[in-house]
Amino acid sequence: MTAALDAAGFAALVDVSRETLARLEAYAELLRRWSATINLVGRDTLPELWRRHILDSAQLLELVPPAAASLIDLGSGAGLPGLVLAILGVPGVELVESDARKATFLREAARVTGTPIRLHARRIEAVPPHPADVVTARACAPLDRLLPLAQPFIGARTVCLFPKGARAGQELTAARRAWTMTASLHPSRSDPRGVVLRLEKVARSSERP
Repeated sequence: MTAALDAAGFAALVDVSRETLARLEAYAELLRRWSATINLVGRDTLPELWRRHILDSAQLLELVPPAAASLIDLGSGAGLPGLVLAILGVPGVELVESDARKATFLREAARVTGTPIRLHARRIEAVPPHPADVVTARACAPLDRLLPLAQPFIGARTVCLFPKGARAGQELTAARRAWTMTASLHPSRSDPRGVVLRLEKVARSSERP
């Protein structure tokens, strides 16, 4: 997987309709244009936008429970992975982004792609607590700092999906000092060094019977 990935290459890896691919292409073009003035993603990653960002987000789709009706994406930034998952058809997506310029981008990207989302343009801690079927976060914080942010949105059946790098195992070990969870690690389709952490039954250790 060394050759640069484009929209056609993405479509060969992920089963999407022509309409969905066109919406992803519109999102990718908008992301490139806005990145000229706003630091949405690392500029050195733009030549690999389809692999580094869109595929990296889209791979979470197969780990979303089929019956999931709500998803909250913490620290959405450029909409990765939350907006991409919403474009792919995940229902009830909420994006949390406190940076005003990035929030403006998310509103415009949702409008251009015709994607229904709810945007919380505020800090994660300021969003009213409510359980979601799925919690996602990408490049937000190490797991031991991320779980306290996610806790207000975790219910008994919530699944957490967190793309992580080569230190995923160490992050999981550190988090388990204060948290209990059922964890599975899934190889990343976009980064041979990365994994997707899928967590269920997440709770602080002191909350367990």
